[in-house]
Amino acid sequence: MKAIWNGAVIAESDQTIVVEGNHYFPPDSVKGEYLRESSTHTICPWKGTASYYTLEVDGKTNPDAAWYYPDPKPAAANIKGYIAFWRGVQVQA
Repeated sequence: MKAIWNGAVIAESDQTIVVEGNHYFPPDSVKGEYLRESSTHTICPWKGTASYYTLEVDGKTNPDAAWYYPDPKPAAANIKGYIAFWRGVQVQA
């Protein structure tokens, strides 16, 4: 699987975990140079508190386009630290 935005491959892995239709990429498969910490947090009743990254590629930004669970609830322990994408990021095989 690949996550692509603004012409750049943000993440690539054959070890993604699919939860609720979203591919979660292992942290080491994501190119950190495109990620900027965000102060945004949301709460999922069964996964816990999500943290977000803003994507930055070639001077363009996509606010809160990636999210992860740094300390998920037990039911979502398998995606701890894994990163998923939305907001125009293409995730494809």
